[in-house]
Amino acid sequence: MSDGAREPTGGAALDGHPGGSSGKATLRVPPRRIAPGIVEIDTLLGGWEKVTAGYLVEGPEPVLVETGSQSSVRSLLAALADLGLGAGDLAGVIVTHIHLDHAGGVGDVAAAFPRATIYVHPKGARHLVDPTRLVDSAARVYGPLLDSLYGRLRATPAERLQVLDDGAVVDIGGGRTLTAVDSPGHAKHHVGLHDSESGILFVGDAVGVRLPDLGVLRPSTPPPDFDPDLAVQSLHRFAERSPSGLALAHYGLIGSPSELLDEAESTLRAWESVARRAFENGEDIAAALDAAFAADVGSVAPRDREKLETLNGVHSNAAGFRRWLERRGGDGLQAPSHHGGPSGG
Repeated sequence: MSDGAREPTGGAALDGHPGGSSGKATLRVPPRRIAPGIVEIDTLLGGWEKVTAGYLVEGPEPVLVETGSQSSVRSLLAALADLGLGAGDLAGVIVTHIHLDHAGGVGDVAAAFPRATIYVHPKGARHLVDPTRLVDSAARVYGPLLDSLYGRLRATPAERLQVLDDGAVVDIGGGRTLTAVDSPGHAKHHVGLHDSESGILFVGDAVGVRLPDLGVLRPSTPPPDFDPDLAVQSLHRFAERSPSGLALAHYGLIGSPSELLDEAESTLRAWESVARRAFENGEDIAAALDAAFAADVGSVAPRDREKLETLNGVHSNAAGFRRWLERRGGDGLQAPSHHGGPSGG
């Protein structure tokens, strides 16, 4: 999730949803088949294309991976209808974690598909049943941007939920399965899904953000429970599975997974080094990160840069590093009496 610094200029018309503008038609992008039995659905956060993705895994018991935000539900349901899925056809919905750009729509999608089992990491389940604390926390962080961009989160009945422990298997039918891979670091409630047929690994935010219009991989390190050491361990767990490709929520299928996982680790450690140095010197972590890595997107068009900063802004990442560094204050790090960066969410 982002630091919510600016209102997006994208024009998604999401009539009937909290982030929508009434009287306009839903923005539509045709679903795209990226592998046999796997369809990419652009969930069109903020009206921006190629920023947030969901994935339909087809089979006798089809499963949707990621719903996107509540403000994306109308476009998502239209895409699923285009793929021929009626109310009784979707067998499952999996959210990689409960941040609102991934799971904000899950309650609405559960209502639209009453047969679907809703799968979530064990540490995220209670927040889907009672999203009050999650939404209140998000409202404090995002302010007006919560409703204008993300929307909120409709509760999911507890009897609809099934937790995904590490190694749990979701049966798609016809011999196809998705295996859960516990992958904390970005968030403690994060899980990846490895497809047995294509070899594709759905990685949520655990690898970072790489928007096609930018072509730059940036780590996603938000508060409150970001941990770079756990994040790197998760990258190693992904590598051990030898996936054929990595399907990022932000955004799309990336080939050469071993190279991308190596890049994700080295990039994360580089950001960590800058954040740690700023923290120890009592400097503003966000300013230090911006100075160190602004050149990575320096040649990107302002509109495309705005997508990245809204979704995965430097201030959000700085807040995550600061929260982690403060937690480690008793583990040999000397916390300064004053340091910069926004308060954690």
